[in-house]
Amino acid sequence: MSKILVLAEKPSVGREIARVLSCKKKTDGALIGDKYVVTWALGHLVTLANPENYNDRYKNWNMNDLPMLPDKMKLVVIKKTSKQFNVVKRFMNDKNIKEIIIATDAGREGELVARWIIEKARVNKPIKRLWISSQTDKAIKEGFRNLKDGKEYMNLYHSAVARSRADWYVGLNITRALTCKHNVQLSAGRVQTPTLNMIIQRENEIKKFVGAKYWEIKCITNNIEFNWISNNGNTRIFDKEKRESIINKTKDNIGIITSVNEKIKKIQPPLAYDLTSLQIDANNKYGFSAKETLQIMQRLYEHHKLVTYPRTDSRYISSDVVDTLKERLESITSPSYKGIARALLRQKLNITKRFVDDKKVTDHHAIIPTEETGYVNDLSNNERKIYELIVKRFLEVLSKPCEYKETKAELDIQGEKFIVTHKDVINEGFKGISSNQEKSNSPKVNFKPNDKMSISKVHYIEGLTKPPSRYTEALLLADMENPKKFVSENKMKETLTDAGGIGTVATRADIIEKLYNTYYIEKIDGKIHPTSKGKQLVELVPEDIKSPILTAKWEQQLVNISKGKLKEVKFTNDIKDYTRELVEEIKKDNVSYVHDNITSEKCPNCGENLLKVKNKKGEMLVCKDRECGYKKMTSRLTNARCPECHKKMVMIGEGDKKAFKCHNCGFKEKLVTWNKKKEASNNQMNKKQARNYLSKMKKDADKPLNNAFADSLSKFKF
Repeated sequence: MSKILVLAEKPSVGREIARVLSCKKKTDGALIGDKYVVTWALGHLVTLANPENYNDRYKNWNMNDLPMLPDKMKLVVIKKTSKQFNVVKRFMNDKNIKEIIIATDAGREGELVARWIIEKARVNKPIKRLWISSQTDKAIKEGFRNLKDGKEYMNLYHSAVARSRADWYVGLNITRALTCKHNVQLSAGRVQTPTLNMIIQRENEIKKFVGAKYWEIKCITNNIEFNWISNNGNTRIFDKEKRESIINKTKDNIGIITSVNEKIKKIQPPLAYDLTSLQIDANNKYGFSAKETLQIMQRLYEHHKLVTYPRTDSRYISSDVVDTLKERLESITSPSYKGIARALLRQKLNITKRFVDDKKVTDHHAIIPTEETGYVNDLSNNERKIYELIVKRFLEVLSKPCEYKETKAELDIQGEKFIVTHKDVINEGFKGISSNQEKSNSPKVNFKPNDKMSISKVHYIEGLTKPPSRYTEALLLADMENPKKFVSENKMKETLTDAGGIGTVATRADIIEKLYNTYYIEKIDGKIHPTSKGKQLVELVPEDIKSPILTAKWEQQLVNISKGKLKEVKFTNDIKDYTRELVEEIKKDNVSYVHDNITSEKCPNCGENLLKVKNKKGEMLVCKDRECGYKKMTSRLTNARCPECHKKMVMIGEGDKKAFKCHNCGFKEKLVTWNKKKEASNNQMNKKQARNYLSKMKKDADKPLNNAFADSLSKFKF
């Protein structure tokens, strides 16, 4: 009997699709039903071959062999997942399988995952495409009722292939060229290097910064504080003599109210989340890395089915989703937001172009809750935090604007202008959803033009200008998405805007993680610092590859390929020429790499000196010889808090010598001792909790309600 093969991207998604399609028979790597066979990849099962697959000489890294530019690129099966590839291949080539449905993630990389498997399996059968934005039963059923012809997505596949080949040509050649030239494991790429360069530029700004003292002048009349302002809108004064002149001119004087303006103003609700804006908020509020947020989102999307597709760059929904909004509101059961959701259901929803815009929806719409009822008790603490961020934003988007009356009064004292602004909230609108709604502390402004005011006090406050803050992941993500300030040409700024910044919503988290893992950046007290290795790399790479313009141009061309406006072969040939230029530039460069993190400790394998490096997890020693590859963790960041200063401690030592150490105050304690103390503390706490619970249950026993548990618990001695 003929069947249809469904290829999902992950086992968890495959199992859910199989359940909806009634595929109940289990077999190795697949689930079988009367009509469908559902199988899955494990992410990528097939990838581009490494250089040594093209020629044996590429096994050794040699500058004379560069650039490596094979014309026909080979696909290879990834070794560690080859077993699952063979399962998928066997089903694809089964004579009873008459059609294949691609059900991988609906996007460029998802298309690549499936098509490369099909190509490597050497199968030529009709292909359909499942294209859905959530994993609910309803979405899956609707998707299977509206399957697309696979031919519609061939250009998207060509775009993905072009991206992959370009990264291979440029990334591998530049990495080998830099590493061979300097005998240090160095890597560069069209997204990671501009991102690293942004971090280093920020660091340079901080180091060059010289703080300047300034003053702000204030006057008080009728218990209301006015602020001095210059004719060009500045409130800060950097000239001490000017400060004294204004104070002497205005103190012990009479002021005149020159104007009182009242305006009704509105603050529109925020836009819905795309992945990057969600990652930014999660980092700001909870300290989650971009990678952590994406991983949590994947669980909420695939396992819990509570949110829509995470890897989206759109902050809008299409008009066909509007009819589902009430059902999505009804699905919200979170105690924090259930009442607000029910209140919204009783009124007209705020549906405007700020939320519903077909023209601004790309492959997927904004991240919003699904129609699946959300039980927050089934979620982990971190899952709940991210889910409730999405729910809160969804409710805000559907709420009315915040409306307030702004009263602004201007006061003239001997020709010097002072202003005060007061806001009265008329309707909190979406801001009422937030429990930490900002309230105005200023007294009401009840002045009229030409009122004469006696000035009771004129004074100043002193401040010092601050350097730019170091990057957090939130700030870095924001600049990756909008890096216009890093280029000067207006045309290039437009290119960056059109391309959506550097990287994509799906890749930015991995890029940041790669910068940590290659020791180009480190995190100190939640802030990102470039390492010496990172700084030197930026000096060594060709100028062109540091700029965000390069990746923006690439993304723009890849989008054109996906729309059928540009041929993949044209883009690839241009990339080959560009790679030749980059390699030649590195060969001619005279700058040297200097190890400034070298230690006196020797590598146990080859005898070379070890280098001390930091990554996101702690400190480690790595061999200076890149071909040796030896590395050893020397300290690992933990979640344990120092009992003295409450900062996070690191774990040092090995075996019986393992110990906690606080870099902040110097506290140190062996792990064995720490665990004994913790065990004693937990036992003491458990006894105390039990006594308190027993006392409470005994009191409850006096009430009419019977409680067998309290009666049995009273027999135990603690």
